[in-house]
Amino acid sequence: MEPRGDGWWTAPGLDGFLEADYGYVVVPADSDTPPDDDGDSYADAGADGPEPGSDRLEPDSELQRASEGPIYDAVAPSVSDEQVLPDPRSRRQPSGVHGLSRTYDPATYTWHDQAWKGRQLAGGEIYELHLGTFTPEGTLDAAIEKLDHLVSIGVDFVELLPVNAFNGTHNWGYDGVLWFAVHELYGGPEGYQRFVDACHAAGLGVIQDVVYNHLGPSGNYLPLYGPYLNDAAANTWGSAINLDGPGSAEVRRYIIDNALMWLNDYHVDGLRLDAVHALHDSSDPHLLAELSTEVDALSSFLGKPLTLIAESDLNDPVMFTPRESDGYGLAGQWSDDFHHAVHVALTRETTGYYEDFDSLAALGKVLTEGFFHNGTYSSFRERNHGKPIDTAHTSSWRLVVANQNHDQIGNRATGDRLTASLTDGQLAIAAVLTLLGPFTPMLFMGEEWAASTPWQFFTSHPEPELGEATARGRIAEFAKMGWDESSVPDPQDPSTFENSKLDWSEAAGDGSGASAGSGAGSGTGSGSGETRHTKLLRLYRELAALRREAPEFTDPRFTQVAVRFDEEARWFELRRGGISILINFADTPIDAATIDPGASAGELLLATQDVLADARPAAPTLPATAEAATSTAPGAAFPEPGAAGATLPAHSATVFRRP
Repeated sequence: MEPRGDGWWTAPGLDGFLEADYGYVVVPADSDTPPDDDGDSYADAGADGPEPGSDRLEPDSELQRASEGPIYDAVAPSVSDEQVLPDPRSRRQPSGVHGLSRTYDPATYTWHDQAWKGRQLAGGEIYELHLGTFTPEGTLDAAIEKLDHLVSIGVDFVELLPVNAFNGTHNWGYDGVLWFAVHELYGGPEGYQRFVDACHAAGLGVIQDVVYNHLGPSGNYLPLYGPYLNDAAANTWGSAINLDGPGSAEVRRYIIDNALMWLNDYHVDGLRLDAVHALHDSSDPHLLAELSTEVDALSSFLGKPLTLIAESDLNDPVMFTPRESDGYGLAGQWSDDFHHAVHVALTRETTGYYEDFDSLAALGKVLTEGFFHNGTYSSFRERNHGKPIDTAHTSSWRLVVANQNHDQIGNRATGDRLTASLTDGQLAIAAVLTLLGPFTPMLFMGEEWAASTPWQFFTSHPEPELGEATARGRIAEFAKMGWDESSVPDPQDPSTFENSKLDWSEAAGDGSGASAGSGAGSGTGSGSGETRHTKLLRLYRELAALRREAPEFTDPRFTQVAVRFDEEARWFELRRGGISILINFADTPIDAATIDPGASAGELLLATQDVLADARPAAPTLPATAEAATSTAPGAAFPEPGAAGATLPAHSATVFRRP
């Protein structure tokens, strides 16, 4: 190898990409120790790595080439391991976040998605999944085998929880410290490219969840490289990122370059931006506006839609307001208000942040105005919260909603899903409101078949003290809320992770169909070979088909959404243009005529109780009472008021087109 004038060592005469392990030795600017200039050291730290093909390697050993494949070097025999730091822009960390980085050129992958032209968020359906628990193997390649299933339930986008490198074997992903590297146990960068390629071949877009508001507790070497953190603006997870202080220009560039890497090098179709309310930035433009500007430019160059979705607790439409109108110009944002309103309507839980949603009026407001807290007083926050959406000039699809997601399940004490406490009919109502409501629906993995497995908070910190502190803090948090400490899973216990993995036999109909607290009407098939899992899965598929067939369900206009409800009788009507959705939240049947006398002349599109029937006849039925039923096939006229078949059973929803 030969040194260049700038201090980098190169291997002359080598064509193509050089793969090698490497690292950096960081020397403080005020150190009395001069950098080693004899060619035996690592590169001085910097925001940018070497040019491709010119890594500064340890040249004291002979380079070796296998019969096929890349060149490797025995790196830095003269430098002790603890002095060598990974590259902040490392693409691969085969030995973990404390180990050496390995070069990876994304251009070496041969893509097969030339026919994929992308997909806009409007009208789409998102499926959120965690790679480690989505399949038994917990890998990108294993997830590819399940893509046909996602297509069958109408999914348009697969949203992956964070995949960047973290310390340990398994984690939710929000403890990442090397944002440019794909967690090796998932399949590394090439496995990620194969996954995106396969998604595009199946007609699915990919949204990657990224975390720019904090770094994990182990392997965070960024502060040694520069002023990346802002300790004065700490958030829930530790020090905030320095977005507006001295040296912040390079920090912002680091974040934006990472976002562009996913979209460009890995062909990802969009990013979900984690907890943007924790991005403390007084700059003009705000980081999010700067990011959306550059992503829009890349979208124009690539000729396909690129989507940015914010997770924001602010209830502020500035997120998706166009930059020309002084907004940040993102495509949309998550709306937790929808989740809270649906959750309370079904479970009647009113503790914590659910307190303000204890009425069907809250659900009605969310469906017609987008946010419940849009400047109103929040009892949980003890202050006014949120700003109103200009519904006359805003598309409803800009709000991404879910009745379950990783946060709302995993941050419960035991990680219990709605499946554990609701009847099948109540689960069906949640599905109807999510998939047929006015917003962009997002499902959480396994929701579509009422998965019985929990999704719990799990970690695998190798450092005993960090693992113990995490476990103690988690258990103490819920003990203060009245939970028995023994019932709160230890996040460091490997069984907590294993218990959170989906059981795919349930979706195939091989499971028992039973689950704790499944409630009346759940059923296990009554000899039909069906379980609650297969019945709910059928419902999700029929809702997806209905969503595709009726344009009212993807109409983006808030003006085409109307609601009526009765708090005491517990019925609710949602209208999407000319289609009505009648919902009975009550534990007893309701005469449909008392809700909408005009229903008798309508065309029945779907009745959840028919889809969930244990032994479904050729023509679905609308039960008249708890004891009787009348056959009413989709497309048939809605039964006359007061006639058999005009009763809405407890915990049911009926969809019909008005005359």
